[in-house]
Amino acid sequence: QVQLNESGGESVQAGGSLRLSCAASGRTFNMYTRGWFRQAPGKEREFVAAIYWIGGGTYYTDSVKGRFTTSRDIAKNTVYLQMNSLKPEDTAVYFCAADRSAVIRTIPLEYDYWGQGTKVTVSS
Repeated sequence: QVQLNESGGESVQAGGSLRLSCAASGRTFNMYTRGWFRQAPGKEREFVAAIYWIGGGTYYTDSVKGRFTTSRDIAKNTVYLQMNSLKPEDTAVYFCAADRSAVIRTIPLEYDYWGQGTKVTVSS
């Protein structure tokens, strides 16, 4: 089993920054990809970013490119999502997920494990 625990969500004003963390524990040795998703009220969960655990390559959805950065700390088994220039449309519950695939995938159903989510609210 794999446990994922997100933290760092809070309320900020537009233009502000936040850093989300996702600490993993358990049998994570074959979790090759860690992803970030978000779900706004009344909307479907959508892909935000992902990072290859080995190598650190990253991939982002177009709406966050240039504003969000995902990174990892191997020693801490933790991934981060640095979010800058936040907009009201970034308001959502943010989830991290882990996937055994070595190919970055953007569909939620393809991920094996999920955290409980952390809420980000951006006010104008």
